Amino acid sequence: MNEDPTRPDLTGAVADRPRPARKRIELPEPGAAPQARPDLRTLVGAYVSLTKPRIIELLLITTIPAMLVAARMESDSLPSLTAVIATLLGGTLAAGSANAINCYIDRDIDKLMRRTARRPLAKHQIPPRNALIFGLVIGTIAVLGMGLSVNWLAALLTFGAIVYYDVVYTIWLKRTTPYNTVWGGACGAAPVLIGWAAVTGHMSWMAWVLFAVVFLWQPPHFYALAMKFKDDYAAAGIPMLPAVAPAKRVAIESVVYGWAMLLVSLVAVPLGSTWLYGVVAVVTGGMFVLECHKLLGRVNRGEDPKPMRLFHWSVSYLTLLFLALAIDSFFM
Repeated sequence: MNEDPTRPDLTGAVADRPRPARKRIELPEPGAAPQARPDLRTLVGAYVSLTKPRIIELLLITTIPAMLVAARMESDSLPSLTAVIATLLGGTLAAGSANAINCYIDRDIDKLMRRTARRPLAKHQIPPRNALIFGLVIGTIAVLGMGLSVNWLAALLTFGAIVYYDVVYTIWLKRTTPYNTVWGGACGAAPVLIGWAAVTGHMSWMAWVLFAVVFLWQPPHFYALAMKFKDDYAAAGIPMLPAVAPAKRVAIESVVYGWAMLLVSLVAVPLGSTWLYGVVAVVTGGMFVLECHKLLGRVNRGEDPKPMRLFHWSVSYLTLLFLALAIDSFFM
């Protein structure tokens, strides 16, 4: 037992937890009736579900504003409609590819968690091999399409984001370290860089600042969700920080990342954004940090932490901040 309860042994904390099965071959139980073949509508819906559309929507929120700012700062113009459509389509396919491959890799643990038990592979709606092929095919289309219709830097970043999410995060970080969502946040922030590269063909300080905002935003966002479903992660043997550390530790880190996110978001002002973005960044970022402090206060008082309040506000924050950035680009 740890002498200091605020500093748990994070590696040992999951040693006694059940580990997910690594056996990938799934045979029907003796005497079990074969499952009926799903109809076309159900099958299409299952493949769409593999791509996790709601996550894709959140990722694309950052892409268009980044393209607008890049175009205004690079040539004082708007990005071409062709580039915008190609980037959004390529980004959608790339994110869908990464998510589908993620479902293939995580099909063993998805069955163990209530939050993911309804995913297509957990419900045996799609053969695992078909899901993998589907993910690889749409990923290939995304990368080649981005390279041929936009530019090869954007294509390279797209390819890197897919590989990072599925290999670095899903296979390695997710199952080995409580800071999986921190380092895994790089692929979630990649759409900013991809959108910027699609317009300019290179990177700039503004691009990296916007990338850093999204990167720092993700730990409080995912910590809140993981606090809600920490029992799921514990049951699957996944060392998400809220599943292996005290709630106070999680809340303190959320406050730290929240403040860092707010301060970094303000760096965009001297780099070229106007007062409109600055005001929205201060107000919405301040409310985000306040919600992080409220989470910590509830934890310190031994109350229900209500982490989903922070989770839902985090989505609103990112949407409002990048909407302000998009509008602000017309005044640069």
